[in-house]
Amino acid sequence: DRRAATLRVARSRRAALDMSAERKRYAVVCAANFNRSMEAHKVLAERGLDVASFGAASRVKLPGASRDDPNVYDFDSITYEDIASDLERQPRETVENYEARGMFEMLRRNAKIKPAPQRWQTHSDRERFDVVVCFEERVFDLVMEDLRAKGGAREGVLVVNLDVRDSHDSSVDAAPRALRLCEALEASEDWESEVDEIMNAFEEAEGMRPLYGVCYY
Repeated sequence: DRRAATLRVARSRRAALDMSAERKRYAVVCAANFNRSMEAHKVLAERGLDVASFGAASRVKLPGASRDDPNVYDFDSITYEDIASDLERQPRETVENYEARGMFEMLRRNAKIKPAPQRWQTHSDRERFDVVVCFEERVFDLVMEDLRAKGGAREGVLVVNLDVRDSHDSSVDAAPRALRLCEALEASEDWESEVDEIMNAFEEAEGMRPLYGVCYY
């Protein structure tokens, strides 16, 4: 069956996770480091993977009272708790709309994982990753552009895109898919030579073909 194909490529996931010398480091990236990347961060961390999360947009932009009036915050300088407090101070009808969207639930989840939203471009030359999973093609392009601008020629980093609608339900559905892909990569002894096989198995199992590319540190 489809899931068995992914498991065959992943081989022994448990054995791979126990081999600390071969552990890979993962980044999960969406636009605002608020929804898709944070749900994936939670799910990957719960499975014991070494993961960090980021946003690649210029600022954290969240829905507001109307499309023309979003809530906009700076990365790295405001906490998730501060964002929640700011949203709670808005008019009652607007706050009820945020509650219906699940925004406060997401903020509570986020605050349990880390203090504040972080911008990929600020941290990409401070931290190194083996695999970067994006959740939107525009974000994938921004990450690739950033890595190529800063890059070298020694250590490879695999950048993958799984297109996911920016909604609470879609992020919850997508995070286990991202986990299964990362577990297959975690089990790989040489992802650079096995990546096509891993992506083919993922497509067979999940019914979607990831976009991916390789950059270098």
